Amino acid sequence: MSPRDLFLILAVCMAWAGNFLFSAYALLEIPAFLYTALRMAIVALVLVPFLKPVRRDQWPRFLAVALCMNVLHFGLSFWALRLAGELSAVAVVMQSYVPMSALLAWVVLGERFAWRTGTAIAASFLGVLVIGFDPSIVDRPAAMLAMLASAAFLALGTVMMRRLGGIGLATQQGWSALIAVLPLLAISLAFEPGSLAALADASPRAWIGVCYSALVASLLGHGVYFLLLQRHPVAQLTPWLLLTPLLAVALGIVFWGDEPGPQLWIGGALVLGGVATIALRAMAKARPLPPARDI
Repeated sequence: MSPRDLFLILAVCMAWAGNFLFSAYALLEIPAFLYTALRMAIVALVLVPFLKPVRRDQWPRFLAVALCMNVLHFGLSFWALRLAGELSAVAVVMQSYVPMSALLAWVVLGERFAWRTGTAIAASFLGVLVIGFDPSIVDRPAAMLAMLASAAFLALGTVMMRRLGGIGLATQQGWSALIAVLPLLAISLAFEPGSLAALADASPRAWIGVCYSALVASLLGHGVYFLLLQRHPVAQLTPWLLLTPLLAVALGIVFWGDEPGPQLWIGGALVLGGVATIALRAMAKARPLPPARDI
């Protein structure tokens, strides 16, 4: 990888890691599903002029992918971040979508994996279990469940996306965001009482978080990553993306006041080590990997 591309992949990791911090501040004032709806609305508004038609036969699967990823994955991930009250565990546990995707591809698509990949999957899930005993998480079981549910919906959407073809990044992001806005607003109105009133009182800091999440994390981050995919195999880029949770943990410690306990360090090493092993095995076997996603 050239120095320029290495700088770009590091910039993508920093943009996605920063999303944990900016979103955490915004979520102090804006409920999670309403926050997600605002993010999707901004992404949709920016990308509407670039949308292209999706083939009619692809719409049922495309709708399912959009609901899994843009409604349930993003909505639950921000809810987990709000419930957890810290960045570190959310950033690490969210990476469990990679072993989940490998398992779902085995069940749904019949893709096989060797014992080394199976061991890496088991290590990742063991790491999640260890993180569950971290003092920052043990009193917030709902946060852990929301993280895992978010990762599971991302994994499910990733596997279903493998059957879609010929849809460009702008079209995929734009239509998915547009589809997600109304369901997210409906969930917010049903389960987040007073959300619109909270929005009216939101400070500039909260709106900066919304704009960062939409413009920097989604549009800029995914746009640059898409350009890198034109130059390098996804298996070559994926190991670098493990810097994202590490940078998010560092931001959490420095700016948010996170104090990760030994359980999070040990569990995090198991999760990220397992994900790295899956990525390296995929590179060696030229096996498709899940696309990178921010929260």
